[in-house]
Amino acid sequence: MDEIEIHEFKKAKLNEPVMIEGLPGVGNVGKLVAEHIIHELNAEKILELYSWHFPPQVLVNNDGTVSLSKNELYACKSKEQDLLILSGDQQSVTNEGHYLITETFLDIAQQYEVSRIYTLGGYGIGQLVEKQTVLGAANKTELVEEMKKYGVEFREEEPGGSIVGASGLLLGLGQLRDIPAVCLLGMTSGYLVDPKSAQAVLTVLCRALNLELNMQAMKDRAEEMEKVIERLKEMEQAQVPRMREEELGYIR
Repeated sequence: MDEIEIHEFKKAKLNEPVMIEGLPGVGNVGKLVAEHIIHELNAEKILELYSWHFPPQVLVNNDGTVSLSKNELYACKSKEQDLLILSGDQQSVTNEGHYLITETFLDIAQQYEVSRIYTLGGYGIGQLVEKQTVLGAANKTELVEEMKKYGVEFREEEPGGSIVGASGLLLGLGQLRDIPAVCLLGMTSGYLVDPKSAQAVLTVLCRALNLELNMQAMKDRAEEMEKVIERLKEMEQAQVPRMREEELGYIR
């Protein structure tokens, strides 16, 4: 296998599409959003990308067969906006791979004359999130002002540090190619897969792209996760009195 190997199934006929990136990451927020859009719009897979920069493992399918880790690109013609949707099993485990794979997808974006890129992810804060918030970053000043209209927050100290992986590099390397790009990050604990945060990001994205999608499946997943979180809270509260009794017993 080559360092980066592309299996292209067909060339899509699209008109100045928007590229949406939703690869695995914190809370799997971006991946959940990308998969939801692919399913709801019945997007068609047009290529797969393989690389030995992905983790050295295979995925076991339900039928007992295995598959190499890959990234996938889907295409969708829509009356509102043509789309290219990037999802996949893994991100690179090497710094070099992150750059090479991102540059490869930017090459593809330019081939399709992409008008804008949206990268999606989660911003882990290390605790349960009470109020759903979508933070943003962009590679052009005018995009910051535009995204504020859709409720995206741009804070001086958040997202702190940097945006790691494809979600950040598509903005930075895209800037060198003069491709407008926005990153939408849903606040999440970072501990669990977070469909509620994904729902918040999806809502903003639909507003920005004027897309009408059925949100029910995402809402159902968010409600199920809320039940899980409530059970975790109950278990945690039940542990506190026991710990205090044990501590007092030790002191006596």
